[in-house]
Amino acid sequence: MSIDLPRKASPRGPIPRRPPLSEDVAGSIRQQIVTGVLQPGTFVRIDETAAELGVSATPVREALVALRGEGLVEQVPHRGYRVDELSPQDIDDIFWLQGTIAGALAGRAARTITPEQIEQLTALNDGLRDAVARADTESVELYEFEFHRFVNRVAGGRTLAWFLLGAVKYIPRLYATDRRWGEDAVRSHEELIAAFTRGDVEAADDVMRRQFRKWDIS
Repeated sequence: MSIDLPRKASPRGPIPRRPPLSEDVAGSIRQQIVTGVLQPGTFVRIDETAAELGVSATPVREALVALRGEGLVEQVPHRGYRVDELSPQDIDDIFWLQGTIAGALAGRAARTITPEQIEQLTALNDGLRDAVARADTESVELYEFEFHRFVNRVAGGRTLAWFLLGAVKYIPRLYATDRRWGEDAVRSHEELIAAFTRGDVEAADDVMRRQFRKWDIS
């Protein structure tokens, strides 16, 4: 069985609302910070960033205000926004939070998941395996996201899933280009699917926590 992931909204379903442009800009700057492209102490110039991203100054300014609220940049009077430092403890806390929430959701899913849903998860993991083999970074990200979103939907924990999505924003996207990481993710998913098949709540929780800890690059 295989699943073709839709890249466009179905004509029968609602058209998803596009996030505000400032969120896209914030995501771009955030990734530059967490991957080290923008080092602590670096000033993020609004006009320069706007030109690089091909947007006006307004969404960049809005993005920097949001990132200041996240603690990733600080506003220096009369000078602009400067990248703040993420300590090793900050990074460890982020991955601990992600693993804890994802593990709890996986444990819930293990209690209710059906054979048909397990088959769908298996198909998603097959798609991830193929994307990793082809070094298709875009598809790796897409299948990884869809796999975990499917688990969260089965779990039914909308609030926890919302918090998890917020935490995942801080994962460097460089992981998708790492073939070894991709192969480890596929194996981890296989372990999770086996736990779901057995209805093993504790094993599902543990597998998911361990997968998120593997993303810790601190």
